[in-house]
Amino acid sequence: MSAGAGIGLAGSHRTGKSTLARVVAKRSGIPFIKTTTTEVFARLGLDPAAKMDFATRLNVQRHILRAYQEAWQSTHQPFITDRTPIDLLAYTFADIQGNTVVNDDELELYVADCFAVTNRFFKSLILVQPGIPLIFATGKAALNKAYIEHINMLITGFCRDARLNVPAIILPRTMTNLEARVQAVLAGQNRS
Repeated sequence: MSAGAGIGLAGSHRTGKSTLARVVAKRSGIPFIKTTTTEVFARLGLDPAAKMDFATRLNVQRHILRAYQEAWQSTHQPFITDRTPIDLLAYTFADIQGNTVVNDDELELYVADCFAVTNRFFKSLILVQPGIPLIFATGKAALNKAYIEHINMLITGFCRDARLNVPAIILPRTMTNLEARVQAVLAGQNRS
């Protein structure tokens, strides 16, 4: 695969990224590469909902980043995916509280890795913001609106970071219509 060929849909859980990616893939003819963290947790014998110290959480995040890279590397053509390393950064930073014990050097290495992987695999990022109705579904992430907004704000900040060398398009939060979102992603793909 050539460097920077992917379109990454970034955003908090429960914003419709996977649905959007599937429709864009079907319309554009590029493959959709679905990401999953559940399999990584299962391989590590961990429960994603369990409390864990930050060192363990960071180790899990590194495994997830590696799994994503392997999936993206497996294609030799442009692709679209429903998660990016920028999302991983946001969820990692959301776990840091005032009393969290953090190895600053390890965290900085992880941050650098996430930006490097993003810059390597993606030609554009599309931030899908909260806005669609939150509907309970078994096996889906929590419907905590405040947490979803917290993740969205972190991703928005990382999309503006100077270490990101990939254009990031932020869909307006009022854009909740699937067809409008599809057209925005396709237009962004053509501009990149």
